[in-house]
Amino acid sequence: METTERIVEAYCRYVKEWFTLPNIRCAGQHEVDLLAVDLHGADEPERYHIECGVSISGAFSKLTAKPFSADRLHHRVHAPEQRRTIDFFIEHKFAPLAILETLRRHGFEPDRYTRVIVSWGWTKEAGERALKESIVLWDFRSILREIGEAFRHTRSYFTDDTLRTLQLFAKASAEVAER
Repeated sequence: METTERIVEAYCRYVKEWFTLPNIRCAGQHEVDLLAVDLHGADEPERYHIECGVSISGAFSKLTAKPFSADRLHHRVHAPEQRRTIDFFIEHKFAPLAILETLRRHGFEPDRYTRVIVSWGWTKEAGERALKESIVLWDFRSILREIGEAFRHTRSYFTDDTLRTLQLFAKASAEVAER
């Protein structure tokens, strides 16, 4: 599991207080990054299929609505750009039959869960395309800020290494800012 996926899981689990299931292997070398279930307040639990695509590389940090090409995905030079498109997520992370079958086994029926892409920002066109496809976009930077705010003043000791690291960073940042 990548660090960004661990951070998003910690956010869902400890800030949102959702149940999570990370890194679900599917047939055909597919994988679901994270499933989350929110039991708060609804008659029926709200379900989320969350995929992380976080890059801080200047040229590829934002999610785009540029055309996706499966052929270009297999060329080392073009792969990073292709992985930063909405259509890559639709075709490779949300639509494969193996993924849909795995989701059904976990109680995620078609049109009864929210698809989420976590990214380091996105273009206006990507935001519009995501909205058209009923995909919710989460900005990874906002997630980090929310985690920092949520745990900056808590005294709880977390055994989750990722969350503990984020908690320590938030506390250190707050103390430096107060000087």
